[in-house]
This record gives sequence, C-alpha cells and structure tokens, in this order.
Amino acid sequence: MAALRNPQGISSGYDDVPGAGETLLRSGLSLRHMRMIAALDDHGRVSAAAQVLNISQPAASRMIAEMEAVLNVKLCERLPRGITLTPYGKALARRARSILLEMREVDREISELKAGKGGSVFLGAVTAPAIELAVPAIREIRRIYPRIEINMQVETSNVLARELIATRHDFIIARIPDDLNPRLFESRVIGVEKACLIVRRGHPLSKGKAVRLEETAAYDWVFQSGGSPLRQAMESNFLNRNIALPDRILNTSSLLLTLVMVAQSDAIAPVSIQVAKFIQNPEGLSGAIDVVQTEFDIEVRPYSLITVKNRVLSPAAKMLHDFILREVG
Repeated sequence: MAALRNPQGISSGYDDVPGAGETLLRSGLSLRHMRMIAALDDHGRVSAAAQVLNISQPAASRMIAEMEAVLNVKLCERLPRGITLTPYGKALARRARSILLEMREVDREISELKAGKGGSVFLGAVTAPAIELAVPAIREIRRIYPRIEINMQVETSNVLARELIATRHDFIIARIPDDLNPRLFESRVIGVEKACLIVRRGHPLSKGKAVRLEETAAYDWVFQSGGSPLRQAMESNFLNRNIALPDRILNTSSLLLTLVMVAQSDAIAPVSIQVAKFIQNPEGLSGAIDVVQTEFDIEVRPYSLITVKNRVLSPAAKMLHDFILREVG
C-alpha cells in the first residue's frame, strides 16, 4: 500500500514517522468528539456535556470510550460529583476548541461571502473602554456595514480573558489577569483608566470642597470583586496612606446594582470617569449622581486590546479590531 501512495519513493515526512498525525487523521474522531471533550472541559459532568450535545448520558459515555480507545489514553477521571480531565484530556480539549473555532470561522466566512459585507463579531470589554472606545466604534462600523452582527459582553478582565481563551470572543479590551500566562495572548496597551468616587446628589461628601480619604471610611462602600483592578487601586490609596480599609462593603460586578445602591443610600462607589460622565451627561443618563471632589487620584492599570496568539480573526472581527486601533492612534 505504501508503494501505491508514493510510487517514486519520495519521503513525505509523515510516512517515515509512525503516528505523526496519521493515526488521528484516520482514526474516525469527528467534530462531535471535539464538541464532547470541549463540553466536558466546560461543565465537568458527563450529564451536562450530554445535554449540550443533545444526546443521552449513555451515548456520551460511549463517545468518551471511543476517544480513549483511539488515543489509547485515559481522558477523564471520575469524581464523587462529576469528572475531571486528565492532562491528556486537557490537551485534546485545548486542540478541540481551536478546531471548533476554525469551523465557526469557515461558517462565518462563507456567510459573509454569500451576503456581501456581513458576518458577526464577538467582543468583550471592561466598562471604561466599552463606553469610550467600543460603543463609538460599533456605532460607526454598523453605519458603514449595517449587516454586521456584533455581540458584546461587558465584564471583569478575569471573566473576559477566560471567555477569550474558550473561543467565545474574537478579541477583548481588558487586562491580562495575573494568574494567566501572558504568552497565550497578543496585546497592545491602548488606554489608561482613571476613576472617581460617586455618591447620591445631596450626599454629605458632595458639598464642593475636596474630600480627604479618611473622611470616606465611615460610609458604606460598593466595590467590584477583590481581584478587580479598580478595587485594587482604591484599596492601595487606603493602604499607602495608612488608613484602615472600609469594613462596610457590598461586593458586586453589576454596574446597575452599584448605581441603585449609591442613588438610594449614603454609599460611595469608585467607578471609571467615563462611566461617571455618562451618568451625569444630559445625553447619557442624566442621573441623580454626584462626583466627589477628592484630594487624591485613582489610577487603574492600563487596559489593552487583546487577542489569542496565532488565532486568525474573521474579516468582520478584524475590521472592528483595526478600527479601534486606528481610533486610539
């Protein structure tokens, strides 16, 4: 059979190396297997993965057994509640995501070719650049190419970076979390976020004079979660001045809940200056919120335009990505 494939006896680089890609290419592993291992990685339960693929749990177990038989390795370990992927399973899941992403990109590109300049973009951003950069860029792109469908998630960098790795976003405007390997990403710093404190209109701290940080400690605070750059910047202000951290805190990642708490109580919340301006602006929300004049500045770590290294953007995603880059100069 080898002579039929290569009658001149020329080495292909694969025929001479047993198992160098040939085993999997001819093994019968399918896209359904790729979806299964990715679903197992996402949900950690065979039953949940079966639901994602719309099959029965016994059928899901058979698919796992098929993959393990082809690869001759154990892909997952059973736990009292659910499963965990072995190192072999994690390696397959990582490659499976890339394969599934490429198939999604093929589908997108074909649709774009059929419909003219269309397609869809999946974008994530933290709040400040979402308001300052993403929304204006989306508005302009949709004016020029109204058929483009844009899906946007506003969340913390920790959430967005993991969604990006999991192929749920094309790119994000955020910060690379400290617990992720920066070599996974390509990033370019495009802005520095400055923050301020907001309170309800008529709050005791909104009398016009500059407020010292120690004057704020007696009030309730609304913070993002402990790992957020904005919270870290605010807490650093307290620690660098040897002032005790506030102990009356509501933790939430919801901007809406933050605004409700501030508007209906004497609570203080740090938010980006872009958010505060939008709330106060007559062309924004015209909200009953005041910005506290302070004797100190709140500067947050710079944010970046981030993609996964070596992942090709679809034409529509690249258009929005490059438009944002041009806007920031």
